[in-house]
Amino acid sequence: MKPVDVVAIGAHPDDVELWAGGTICSLTARGHRVTIIDLTEGELGSRGTVETRREEAANAAEILGVTERANLCLPDGDIRDTAENRLRLIKLLRGFAPKVVLVGAPECRHPDHTAATALSISAIYFAGLRRIETTGVDGAGQLPHRPDHVLHYMQAIPFTPTFSVDVSEYWDQRLRAMRAFRTQFFHPDNEPGSGEPETYVSNPAFFEWMEARAKSFGYPVGAKFAEPFLYRNGPVGVDDLMTVLSKARDFK
Repeated sequence: MKPVDVVAIGAHPDDVELWAGGTICSLTARGHRVTIIDLTEGELGSRGTVETRREEAANAAEILGVTERANLCLPDGDIRDTAENRLRLIKLLRGFAPKVVLVGAPECRHPDHTAATALSISAIYFAGLRRIETTGVDGAGQLPHRPDHVLHYMQAIPFTPTFSVDVSEYWDQRLRAMRAFRTQFFHPDNEPGSGEPETYVSNPAFFEWMEARAKSFGYPVGAKFAEPFLYRNGPVGVDDLMTVLSKARDFK
């Protein structure tokens, strides 16, 4: 593991692509090193298999341009904020030593998403305590590390965002990364009659809703598409106000 700029954590392979994929594309396009950590292999998913999901996750990571993708292999449907699970995630956070961590929403319709956020927030805090000792993959002791910034990406339940990231330039790339998960999401090239059940995210209407929501968050900030984030542990520290406010609005 090498230090990166951003770590994005999701409960299942495809969560990060689904809710923050455009932002990841915008970060990697600017040369930032990004790693995705999936907490489970999604073995309880109604569609596909663990093996197909691994392959799809690797393909999606390549499209996003991330530096690395790791999987903690926690049990799908049973993500718990325990000392053992925290320690496993702490080792990854210390190894990657990110400046920014993106985590799931504080509340979501899927219990795994809410549980993944709780585990992530605990691990992020405890990763900064020097009396919690861990070793890396090379057997050497790890230094404590806590990221400078933590942001929640929005999932199924909306919140009032702190930031809306303009992802208009990367929308098509984001869709390609999502559609790499052919067993999970609607793909126009999929053969009909696969025999697998329809799910919340597998029908064309879900893509239409996702696009409409991105437009609704984009319009107020002068973007065609935007992804909303909630900044954790605010306020946000600023030393260059004009850089932070550099994006112009189409209307005043």
